[in-house]
Amino acid sequence: MPFTRLNHAVLYVRDVDESVAFYTEALGFRVKVALPGAAFLQAPGSTNDHDLGLFQIDAAAGPSGAGRTTVGLYHLAWELDTLAEMKRLAGLLARHGALTGSSDHGTTKSLYGRDPDGLEFEVAWIVPADRIDESALDARKRIGPLDLDAEIARYGADTRGGVGISVPI
Repeated sequence: MPFTRLNHAVLYVRDVDESVAFYTEALGFRVKVALPGAAFLQAPGSTNDHDLGLFQIDAAAGPSGAGRTTVGLYHLAWELDTLAEMKRLAGLLARHGALTGSSDHGTTKSLYGRDPDGLEFEVAWIVPADRIDESALDARKRIGPLDLDAEIARYGADTRGGVGISVPI
């Protein structure tokens, strides 16, 4: 049976309340269920029961060594609907001190950040299938700097991303 999508992700965190505050304030998640030492959050625009589970371990827990000293998950990536939302989110993440970078993958425009435990995440806007041209495909072969204002001028602030790629037509 083929997979069709990722239903949810679960993260171990040092302080569930701090992580809930971050994911709700910086990324717009909503708390669906809160338990002692755990929380289940729903992403903005999602109808899923929960998209992110957070489980508190210990405040003295060490940072993840994934990619440096151990194998493990590199990052989670969430898809945005519009470049206007990406621009708004870039400012919000910067205000929270969580924005760590951005990149242009040609067919995907991305922001990167870290949560309070240093766990990485990506938020991405995907060029709609009917807007992919040779320059976007050529750019897919390399990673370049993201000029968000130029991408908004090129594709439009409110153009829905991922249509025909990750979003059905």
